[in-house]
Amino acid sequence: MPELPVTTVVGRDISELLFPVPRRRQSLSGFDEDYVDIVDYIVRCTHRIWEQKRVALIRTHYGSDCVLHTLAGEVCGVEAVVENTVKTLAAFPDRTLNADNVIWGGNDREGFYTSHRIVSHMTNLGASDFGPPTGRRATVTTIADCVVTGNRIVEEWLVRDNFSLVLQLGLDPHAIARDRATRTAASPSAPASPPDTAPGDPAATARGWAAPRWHTLWNGRDFSLVREVYSPTATLWAPSGRQLFGHGEVIGWYIHLLGALPDAVMRVEHECEIPCFDCGRDIAVRWSLTGTHTGHGLHVPPTGRSVRILGVTHWRVIGDVVVEEWTVFDELAVLTQLYGAGQ
Repeated sequence: MPELPVTTVVGRDISELLFPVPRRRQSLSGFDEDYVDIVDYIVRCTHRIWEQKRVALIRTHYGSDCVLHTLAGEVCGVEAVVENTVKTLAAFPDRTLNADNVIWGGNDREGFYTSHRIVSHMTNLGASDFGPPTGRRATVTTIADCVVTGNRIVEEWLVRDNFSLVLQLGLDPHAIARDRATRTAASPSAPASPPDTAPGDPAATARGWAAPRWHTLWNGRDFSLVREVYSPTATLWAPSGRQLFGHGEVIGWYIHLLGALPDAVMRVEHECEIPCFDCGRDIAVRWSLTGTHTGHGLHVPPTGRSVRILGVTHWRVIGDVVVEEWTVFDELAVLTQLYGAGQ
């Protein structure tokens, strides 16, 4: 019987993804028998937990001492993941999670690494971390990077476009950020920002097609490289609902962010890729950016505060140029850092 390729997500309907051919496509030692490959595992367990409301599955799909990193702080332990999921479902009970892509690497011996890009549609029908229910509909992009071993997610990095979400809910992101900054400063047990290191990340690497180009653009400040790295008609989907097109606007995006943080240093934490179509590839880059807010940008005048951004970028590369980019980070959490306590 011929080997089946690992599941691909791009361009496929969820109804097809939920019913794969029932045969293993890769080695999955320790995984539930009905999963056919690592992409199938990510897509279907996400659907079961969130859309089928089988929240109890978290206990069999997350490690007991798992760590979930967000820019707003860390969530530690499987029961904390269960609690946070229930709270989110109470606020957005009709939330759907549409898989745009799953970029992955690794194996069942050393651990899999997955980068899952999701577009969610949801209605704010219950109280949330942002306040009372607004009754408004919203669409938000999330990327979840996971380390998976033996049917368990043992570490996760979660980035969501929360700034865009609160705008769609009709709320003031500045008021929310100021309130969060004050509450965080007043709480001695408040979670810290995620660390720069990534323990438990199997075969973490800053090597690959993207990493040296990323370094030249961000740390070298050689924005002319955009004309070599990106297609002239490239589209860049950025936080807060931004849609940028072509070399000029892509260069403007780099300069906008680095203009706000002129001394910023970019670090590539992880890179992996999969084939895409017949002549391309999809690349996932998890990264962090640290700098001082001494320039204008990021929604407020210069504050002089230290800032750390945790982000994930997906590149679609065709013929050795980027034709489409999705970059996600929590700009609301960045704004919270900029306000700090008492501002």
